[in-house]
This record gives sequence, C-alpha cells and structure tokens, in this order.
Amino acid sequence: MNSTATTWRDLLTTAYQALADVVAGVADDQWDLPTPCADWTVTQVVQHAAGDQLAYAAALGIGTGPTYNPFDPSGTIDGSPTALVGEAVAQTTAAWSTVTDTTPTVPTPLPHGDLLTPVAAGMAALDAAVHAWDIAIATGQPSPLTDDLSAQLLAAARAIHPAPGSGIDAEIVEPLRQWGAYAPIVEGNSTGATDDLLHYLGRTPA
Repeated sequence: MNSTATTWRDLLTTAYQALADVVAGVADDQWDLPTPCADWTVTQVVQHAAGDQLAYAAALGIGTGPTYNPFDPSGTIDGSPTALVGEAVAQTTAAWSTVTDTTPTVPTPLPHGDLLTPVAAGMAALDAAVHAWDIAIATGQPSPLTDDLSAQLLAAARAIHPAPGSGIDAEIVEPLRQWGAYAPIVEGNSTGATDDLLHYLGRTPA
C-alpha cells in the first residue's frame, strides 16, 4: 500500500463515509436482520463497528473508548444507531487529525499495539469499510466496496506487523484472525480485488 499521508488520510475518509452512509440507509424494519457476520444482526454489527472506531480514537488520545464490549454487542442501542456511528466517526476522525504526516507509528487497540502509521490507519479503515459492506448486504444496499478501495484495504490487512522495536514477535502473522476479528479464509473464484478482500476476511461475496 502506498504509505503517503495523503493516501492513508483519504482511505480513512472514504471508509468512514461509507459506514455513515450505509447506516443512514438502513430502514426502520431492518435493524434485526441477519448479516454476513455470523450470529450478529444489523444492530449488533453497527455496535461493533462504532465500538471499534471509538477504541481507535481512545488509543490515539481522544475520548474514553466504547462503554460496551464491541465483540459482545447487545443488539440494543440507547438512542439512534446513526447518532452512535456519527459520534464514533467524529471522535476517530478528530483523533487521526492529531497524527502528523511525519509520525512513524501510532498506538492502536489491536493486540499488536503500536503499528506503522499507514498500516494502523489502513486497519481502522478496513474495519469501517468491511462492516459497511456487511450492513449493506444485509439491508439490500449497494456495496460500498470498489476494487480500488478493496485493493488498498487488502494490502493493509496483509501488511499488519508490529512496529520496529515494539518487542512483539514479528512471526505472529494473523493474531486478528485468532482473536476473532476475521473469520477463516474462504476459498473461491475471484473476479477482482473486492472478492479477494472478502475471501481473505472470511466472507462470501455472493
């Protein structure tokens, strides 16, 4: 993935807008629909996605993080799902704005700890964009993933390594899959980068 500041900032902007737009497009009778995330409804995926971004913001020094476990979403939101995502996106956008173009590494809520800045940003964008896809598929909305966006997100997913000098074993290849953030890789025919990304994250494009 191109590691210039413009690229990772634009990637985050695109991913956050995708998540906000898809959540805004959910109809009133669709919040309890099943999603590609096994055993999670649309509401639970929204809670998870918002919680993850609040955790990124807190790691970067903005806010206190989610008040619930993003990996055990209740399915009940106190208030508006759109407002929850809006607040999460606002906090994490503000947090990333504190990162300068020359910042080599940043803290993350991931088990890796500090990561190279473009990789950390790519992982935050990946989380937002792919869960936007989950919600879109569940609610009959157009996919927010383009092949260009997916190629950048896949590069981030495959590039995740501990930052130099972090003391974390660089041979830990996929702790996120072991941790439960990704499902096992799905084998299947691919028609492009979006299929490749979804397969890598344990999803079936069809």
